[in-house]
Amino acid sequence: METLQADAVVQSSAFEAFARAGFVARGFVYALIGALAVCLAVGVGGEATNQQGALETVARQPLGHALLVAIAAGLAGYSVWRLTRAALGRGPEARNDSLVDRVAGFGSGVFYGVLAYGAVDVLLSGHAAAGSVPRSTAGVFGWPGGRWAILVAGLVMLVVGAYQGYRAVTAEFLDDAKTGDMADRTQRAFSTVAVIGHLARMVVFGLVGLFLAVAAIQYDPNKAKGLGGVLARVLREPGGNALMGVVAAGLVAFGVYSAADARYHRL
Repeated sequence: METLQADAVVQSSAFEAFARAGFVARGFVYALIGALAVCLAVGVGGEATNQQGALETVARQPLGHALLVAIAAGLAGYSVWRLTRAALGRGPEARNDSLVDRVAGFGSGVFYGVLAYGAVDVLLSGHAAAGSVPRSTAGVFGWPGGRWAILVAGLVMLVVGAYQGYRAVTAEFLDDAKTGDMADRTQRAFSTVAVIGHLARMVVFGLVGLFLAVAAIQYDPNKAKGLGGVLARVLREPGGNALMGVVAAGLVAFGVYSAADARYHRL
């Protein structure tokens, strides 16, 4: 009976609209992070920031609170969809998920749920509650086995980064898309931004994982870096402005892909 009720929920048009709004919200956040980094790379303002920083940027804009409400709702929708898929192992439009897909979906659902909570926190307080990655990492070092937890987190991020590269190279993302609804030109454009976007995520997730692993091995929380820290580090490298511009443009591309995926993704 509970399974039938859950199936009825995921088959509803309201659930579909909620989930698809999540793709748009996720795309907006990534596009904003990328756009801010592009501006920084070309010297016209901007900043190297992460998802929470992007939400704070939204809050400071005219009508920012209204937009933040929409983003929070969308991210919550994406989170609920991912968690529901992880629990049921299937969706209304897609084939049954493997165990790996369900575990990955659960992790993604939790992450975007936390991000949705962060959007609400910014909305209510005007700033994100989360501290810096090094400070958070220092706190985890104080846990029993905390050093190993950080190392595992770093390795997980490296695997996530590698998977993003795999999806880019194999075009696996097309398996999740309604390609039959696309014209040839639309599919080429969709594939192009998806490949560029996944490669950018491969770079930033891989670097986040690498810095976490180094922090654990050297027992130095200052070595840990989040998304914003990784972008800032890229900027300090030789040719950093160009490198930052390429990676940032890739994040914008992922945002565009995610927004387009709101229309074409098989739920």
